[in-house]
Amino acid sequence: MREADDVEFGEEVEPEVAPVRGRTRWLRFAGTLGVGGVLAGGLLVGVGQGAFAASFAVSGTSFEVTSTHLHGEGFVQFGGVAANADSAHPVAVNAFKSADLDNFCQSVFLPDNPLIGDLTLRITADGPKGMHADNMVVDVAQVDGDFTLHTPDIGVDASQVSTGPVGAQGRAGDFGMQAQSIDINNLKQVAWGTSAQTISFKGMSLRIVAGNNQCIK
Repeated sequence: MREADDVEFGEEVEPEVAPVRGRTRWLRFAGTLGVGGVLAGGLLVGVGQGAFAASFAVSGTSFEVTSTHLHGEGFVQFGGVAANADSAHPVAVNAFKSADLDNFCQSVFLPDNPLIGDLTLRITADGPKGMHADNMVVDVAQVDGDFTLHTPDIGVDASQVSTGPVGAQGRAGDFGMQAQSIDINNLKQVAWGTSAQTISFKGMSLRIVAGNNQCIK
C-alpha cells in the first residue's frame, strides 16, 4: 500500500465538546472529492470558537484501521492539516455523531527498536460492533472500501456542514460533504489521529508482536 503522504484528494481511491487551545490551518480543496475519498476513522481535533482546533500534535507516525463493516450516523467531511513539530500532512477530516465498527483492528508499526528490532502494536475487537464511538473525528490520509452515503449533500461549504458532531465544521469556502448516515464495507484506512467523546471496545485484545504485522494485508 502507499505511504500516507502519497494521497491526493482528487483521486478515487471516529454532546458538546469543550474548547481546546491552538488552531489548525485547514487545507483548501482545489477539486471535488468523489465518494471513494470520503471515509472514516480519527484526528487531533476538538471544538473551539465554533471551528475545529488542534487538541494534540500528531506523533509523526500514521496507523492503520480495518473493519468488515462501519456504520456511522451524522457524517461530515472537509479538508484539514495534521501537523507535528517537523512536518504537516494533508488530511480529510471525517466526523461522526456515532460509529460502530465490526471486527475492528488498529495497528501501528514501531521500527528499529534497540535490541529487539521491529514491533507492531495491535488492538482488536472482534464481532459485530466490536468498537463503538460517540462524536468521533478522524484525521484520514487514505481510505478504501465500499461506500454508501444515505441522504448525502456533496459540495457543501465546509463551514455550513451540520449533520456531524457539534462544531464539526471547516473553513468558509472550503469543499465539504455530509450525509445523514454512511455504511462502509471492507474498510481499510490510514490515519494520523483519532479523537472522540467516548470509544468503547467489546472483548478488546492488545498485543505487541514482532515484525511488521499491521492490520492491512
